[in-house]
Amino acid sequence: MPVRKAKALWEGGLRSGKGLMRLQSQAFEGPYSFPSRFEEGPGTNPEELIAAAHAGCFSMALAASLEREGFPPKRVSTEARVHLEMVEGKATITRIELIAEAEVPGITPEKFQEIAQAAKEGCPVSRALGAVKEITLEARLA
Repeated sequence: MPVRKAKALWEGGLRSGKGLMRLQSQAFEGPYSFPSRFEEGPGTNPEELIAAAHAGCFSMALAASLEREGFPPKRVSTEARVHLEMVEGKATITRIELIAEAEVPGITPEKFQEIAQAAKEGCPVSRALGAVKEITLEARLA
């Protein structure tokens, strides 16, 4: 399997500095700063990119799991919310919420929840983020 890469450049001190993150694929390049990470300033931040990665991974994992169980979805849409909080004086990702909606013909709500929970546990990004104390899932059928 391929190795995926991204680069980040940071110039200056923590509060006054600025940075740029770039994906290997060149699909994204964006500035980041102290205000964009710890306040509501313009630009991106590592947590937003983690959220994008988790949402994308979970959507694919759920689609694959549904298809494998005989319920190919018409669509899966996921929003990930990454919570960054101070814990013992250190910025820490404390929680990730996955909010997913899927259009899946012929599936019961119970079977959908069973498959969705298994997809959350099996998603490679969920597994990589195992140190996050809480990863929740709210999944609903469209």
